[in-house]
Amino acid sequence: MNQTAAASPGFRYPRVLAIAGSDSGGGAGIQADLKTFCALGCYGMTAITALTAQNTLGVRAIHSVPNEMLRDQIDAVVEDIGVDAVKIGMLHSAAIVRTVADAIDRHGLQPVVLDPVMMSTSGARLIDDDAKTVLVDQLFRRAALVTPNLDEAALLVGRPLAGEADMEAAAREMLAMGARAVLLKGGHLAGDTVSDLLLARGAQPLWMRAPRIVTANTHGTGCTLSSAIAAQLALGAELAHAVELARAYVRDALEAGAGVRTGAGSGPLNHGHAPRTMRLVALD
Repeated sequence: MNQTAAASPGFRYPRVLAIAGSDSGGGAGIQADLKTFCALGCYGMTAITALTAQNTLGVRAIHSVPNEMLRDQIDAVVEDIGVDAVKIGMLHSAAIVRTVADAIDRHGLQPVVLDPVMMSTSGARLIDDDAKTVLVDQLFRRAALVTPNLDEAALLVGRPLAGEADMEAAAREMLAMGARAVLLKGGHLAGDTVSDLLLARGAQPLWMRAPRIVTANTHGTGCTLSSAIAAQLALGAELAHAVELARAYVRDALEAGAGVRTGAGSGPLNHGHAPRTMRLVALD
């Protein structure tokens, strides 16, 4: 498609909405989501669930956005601009989870990529127990894909996960909880190979393995991956291919940012290592 057609009223951009918390340090949360959408040629929009005071060393404070304000943010975006895919991140209270579930139904939002953010890279707990229970009940069945890491999956199934057999058992348990598909990320396992598992209902397990990238800059990796998957879905990729493309983007971003120092702790990825021109989509 001729990108010079941008001035024509006959086109729009692929539109991705991030419903998540704000990271004042810029490496994760809404900030990472927007950087990822832009880098992959999509138009990013936001509905902020919480403000956090954090940097590369950790989270200092969390301030919740009122439920009505969250609802209004979603409504304003959907009713005017429209949404082709949704990424959901930090939802720290049960009331916030219910507000998001209601919005998904009210606007028929699909596809939805749910990143069940429960722990920060620094180890801070970002969700309360009531929210965890409601998140499973209200959002697992509404999401096209759920993307927990090992620590989040362990919280969801109530036991530690020590290897690939544990990962597959946990993924099947999350399908039984209502998830349609699960991408269980194995980056926290020891070893030189990182193994991720994609398991969808009625499908065989799909293991995606790659050499570990040695870097201290891993802040926001999970946010970035789920955002990249949502962007690829908005661009028209089917689920497994969207996951593969998103993993490749994250790995390239990790490698590009491995030698850069940002702050004194776990630094961010290089989201802008290979930015793409904004994609144009013909209007319906």
